[in-house]
Amino acid sequence: MSTGSRKLWGGRFEAATDAAVERFTASVHFDRALARYDLRLSRAHARMLGACKLIGAEDQAALLEGLEHIEQEIEDGSFPFDPALEDVHMNIEARLAEKIGEPARRLHTGRSRNDQVATDLLLYLRDAVQAAERGLHELRRTLVTRAREHLDTVLPGYTHLQRAQPVRLAHHWHAYVEMLGRDAARFRDLRGRLQLSPLGSGALAGTTLPLDREATARELGFAGPARNSLDAVASRDAALEFLAATAIAMVHLSRLAEELVLWSSAEFSFVELDDAFATGSSLMPQKKNPDVPELVRAKSGRAIGNLVTLLTVLKGLPLAYNRDLQEDKEPVFDSAATLRDALEVTAGAIATLRVDSTRMRDAASDPMLLATDLAEILVGEDVPFREAHETVGRIVRHCLEKNLNLRQLTRKDLAAFDPRFPAGASELLDLDRSLEARALPGATARETVAAALDASEVEITEALDTLQTETAT
Repeated sequence: MSTGSRKLWGGRFEAATDAAVERFTASVHFDRALARYDLRLSRAHARMLGACKLIGAEDQAALLEGLEHIEQEIEDGSFPFDPALEDVHMNIEARLAEKIGEPARRLHTGRSRNDQVATDLLLYLRDAVQAAERGLHELRRTLVTRAREHLDTVLPGYTHLQRAQPVRLAHHWHAYVEMLGRDAARFRDLRGRLQLSPLGSGALAGTTLPLDREATARELGFAGPARNSLDAVASRDAALEFLAATAIAMVHLSRLAEELVLWSSAEFSFVELDDAFATGSSLMPQKKNPDVPELVRAKSGRAIGNLVTLLTVLKGLPLAYNRDLQEDKEPVFDSAATLRDALEVTAGAIATLRVDSTRMRDAASDPMLLATDLAEILVGEDVPFREAHETVGRIVRHCLEKNLNLRQLTRKDLAAFDPRFPAGASELLDLDRSLEARALPGATARETVAAALDASEVEITEALDTLQTETAT
């Protein structure tokens, strides 16, 4: 038997496929990740074919038994994947024929690899979306836990990587809790667009056979069948949306990772990574390198690249299916694994991080970080903000030129710039008072931050409980 004739589509062809083409077109080395979804789909399809009297009861039983045996082989690692059979779907069907003979030839009744692949991918995405949600909420929970420990830890907030105003570390970490919460919401929102089953759409136009698409959709957990067969087999916007949500989440993780890299440097010395989440140098024995957050930062590029890859694949494709769509899976699989691992190691790094609260507070105690407070004090004396801002700017320049500490300026000194200052800087400017004065919703006062953490904790607990319930059902 020639290589060409072993193909499940080989009836049209006489010559064997060129060896280079075999290598170039094979996908089983990566799409085997869809094996358990393909088996689940095939069982549902076989049961539907039997119920619709398109195959006999004996054939249906043989198909279901054979698929069960193949699933066991795949789980225990003994399944003989053959690259010559192109993909996981043809490998499973060929193996089924080896096991049960003639009935295996009936399994593909009323379906194409086009609707089969599209359905498998949606089933995979449903699990990947749920895993991403869970991982994001677990990292959020870790951040909330650590933030509670550091409600009274103060550090400089930065803009342009320049010290700006003092904030609580809890407030800073809660910013990431909020970002990651929106990431989780993006994945949950995507679920609503994974609810219609492509199975039964055939290659592009449906089939003349009396399939029960509603039955297979229900068994596979979909709300119903896709409403347009062309769209069902040719669209990959669900995969695009998954890649976009993953890329955004990885960018947020990259920003957090960048701060861990900066903060663990000698120049900052705000934190120290636990040994389990750092590495050393092969040459310099004193080094402790933040390799874990550095790799999280770098791997965000993979997630961004995967999104661009699939956007580029899709942008010029006419309807319906084109072989280009084989390139949809590797980016999805890679991004799913990258996000999963990045969430796990980031949660571990945050959970075990050692914080130097004294070093942070010392950095936040620079009186210049309270310059805005000084301007707002003038606003309280009925000075227009722009005028107050300009006045304090001149005071700051004066201190820098004279090498003065801002808090050293007396009321007389301040009055030289504006007589409406009510007291000297030492009375007006206080780090803890400045923090507590920022008590508006979303700001950095202690009770405000504590309340925000409480609200986030409730939200995270509810989300994880919901995910647990959904998994159980």
